Amino acid sequence: MAETIEEIASRVRELRELSKVTAKEMAECLKVPLETYSCYEEGKTDIPASKLFEIGQKLDVDMNLLLTGEEPRMRIFTVTRKGEGVEVERRRQYKYQNLAGKFLHKKAEPFTVTIEPRKEKPSTYSHPGQEFDYVLEGSLKFCIHDHEITLNEGDSIFFDSSYRHAMEAKNDKPAKMLVVVM
Repeated sequence: MAETIEEIASRVRELRELSKVTAKEMAECLKVPLETYSCYEEGKTDIPASKLFEIGQKLDVDMNLLLTGEEPRMRIFTVTRKGEGVEVERRRQYKYQNLAGKFLHKKAEPFTVTIEPRKEKPSTYSHPGQEFDYVLEGSLKFCIHDHEITLNEGDSIFFDSSYRHAMEAKNDKPAKMLVVVM
């Protein structure tokens, strides 16, 4: 089931209000201008996955609740069959699929991310914690801080995600990665 930007934005706004956190406090927590945060909640601007992760931490809710509106219930294990992870409508060039949405109290968020080729340079972003990316298919250019690294199928990178980073598909073909945000 693909969730739209507007549905996620509505849940974020409602949960923030229920938690008695102001939009200004949330914007400060996420280190974004209040105008940007307001656009997130209005569904005018897509909320980056890294920011959804931070919002979940601030509101003390699982990211799956933000993505789907459903509370995770699994405590011992959860299985996500091929193609059945929660798909999230994100930016035009990225497709995210959450792989452990039903597990309660996760210490990490695993996704598959498909990166479509594009002409424009990707925006960089950062988020607290660490990230592990493993290339499943294709080739991509990974930019972090002042470095550019080419990653091919089977390559991986583990990094401090507080540094600004971005990736783009190479050779005019999509690339697919396993991403774990901790």
